[in-house]
Amino acid sequence: MDIKITKTAAPAAKPDPSTLGFGRIFTDHMFVMDFNREQGWHDARIVPFERLSIHPASTVLHYGSEIFEGLKAYRRDDGKVQLFRPMENIRRMNNSAERLCLPQIPEEDAFEILKTFVSVEQDWTPSAPGTSLYLRPFMFGNDETLGVHAVHNATFLIIASPVGSYYKEGINPVRIMIEDEDVRAVRGGTGYAKCGGNYAASNRAGERAEQKGYSQVLWLDGVERKYIEEVGAMNVMFKISGEIVTPKLTGSILPGITRKSCIEILKKEGYTVSERLLSVDELEKAMENGTLEEAWGCGTAAVVSPIGELCYKDQVFTVCGGKIGPVTQHLYDTLTGIQWGKTPDPFGWTVEI
Repeated sequence: MDIKITKTAAPAAKPDPSTLGFGRIFTDHMFVMDFNREQGWHDARIVPFERLSIHPASTVLHYGSEIFEGLKAYRRDDGKVQLFRPMENIRRMNNSAERLCLPQIPEEDAFEILKTFVSVEQDWTPSAPGTSLYLRPFMFGNDETLGVHAVHNATFLIIASPVGSYYKEGINPVRIMIEDEDVRAVRGGTGYAKCGGNYAASNRAGERAEQKGYSQVLWLDGVERKYIEEVGAMNVMFKISGEIVTPKLTGSILPGITRKSCIEILKKEGYTVSERLLSVDELEKAMENGTLEEAWGCGTAAVVSPIGELCYKDQVFTVCGGKIGPVTQHLYDTLTGIQWGKTPDPFGWTVEI
């Protein structure tokens, strides 16, 4: 592709790695590309980071025509920067675009865009332990009309943010509340797409959980209100009587790339991994009789996050003694080792910039 690059005349100072947090500081540039039905995708450019100007009737503001992705660039010990499974993010974004009637981007073009943008911003990739450069590709419809229809005009962007730990607890076990009132998504809806509406719908329950001292909620399915689905910002896995169980992808759960990576690592190492329906009653029974040995969330932002406490209908259960379990710790070490280039990558998941 022809990508026009305009560098900023006033580069910002790089932040202190100890103050990063998550998603609060942004790099000097952003990628922008436009779409209309006559020209297709055009005017690909990397420009100085700036605010956007859109029409008040823009489709995204009224009908939620928006999708996004999240992935990271990692600084290796040799100083080079690499990505982790970027093509999986590209494919998932195109699946999300198809669901919301947004235009898809050819895989190879998206791959070139991503690598070019990271190459321009790679000096922003921090090197302190546990830090990385979070990449946020996103797309929105911007037809300047109030009619409801498939999108005719769209904008695709990538912004980047140097980040530390997603949770203030870091790798320490988090407290999760099982939500039994609100639902996040239903089969046949947009649950498998990474779109803003799914997250907006989760805010009310998340706020209730936070007021009770919990980090996030664990969702049940939207029809029978009995099957475990996912945590607010992550997929979820359990070790029950030696079996690794994760909810089956039924169309209402985001097909997580970290989830997929965990499954592939565990299967390669001989663990029994089951992608199946898991009822909250089965999980509650396992918590009561002690056969729930470990529980963890997994996602790009947090990588692997051990769950030390689950609350269901005001009944509190401690998981793995409130500590990090051995499988959880092993997955975290294996994934981060590959992502930061500290251990070999036997799967071919990393892409050097």
